[in-house]
Amino acid sequence: MTVPARPQRLFLAVVPSPEARDDLARALAPLRDAPGGPRWTDPGRWHLTLLFLGAVPADRTPGLVAATGPLVAATPPFTLRLSGAGRFGSRRRPQVCWVGVDGDTAVLAGLAGRLATAARRLRLPVEDRPYRAHLTLGRWRPGAPADGDLPACLAGYRGPDWVVTAVDLVESRLGPAPTHERLVSWPVG
Repeated sequence: MTVPARPQRLFLAVVPSPEARDDLARALAPLRDAPGGPRWTDPGRWHLTLLFLGAVPADRTPGLVAATGPLVAATPPFTLRLSGAGRFGSRRRPQVCWVGVDGDTAVLAGLAGRLATAARRLRLPVEDRPYRAHLTLGRWRPGAPADGDLPACLAGYRGPDWVVTAVDLVESRLGPAPTHERLVSWPVG
């Protein structure tokens, strides 16, 4: 991995299997044009964030890479399923529409906790709140008409199981067409 000269907006994530993403995309299709819906996230960017790091100074990235590999390798493969839906924010002022996660969530949360501890040791900023596994489906624009009841349409959603086999270090680039670029991928187990 080449170390960039500038800070990068980084996060560690698990990407659902193509089958899981396709199944969710089919379930979400009827809602995409619903009035008051959020700006839907492109399915190609769907992921479960284990640890959001924000702007990481270039000189700390190699340490993050070195610390992450052994933690991921020590985690046995585990099974997850996208399940249910909800929102962050109130019904009148929703902010984020998300789908939840079932399966081996204790393994997922444990890995997220170990990664957060490693990042703190590297003096990287880590949010100080409990880990809550979810996949962001879309975000509502502040002040725009918003239907905060829309996530209820997916409340009964249950996707296919998939085995988590990798954790990715991803750079998020903001702008008119935000992108995610996988920088490193570590096999689980």
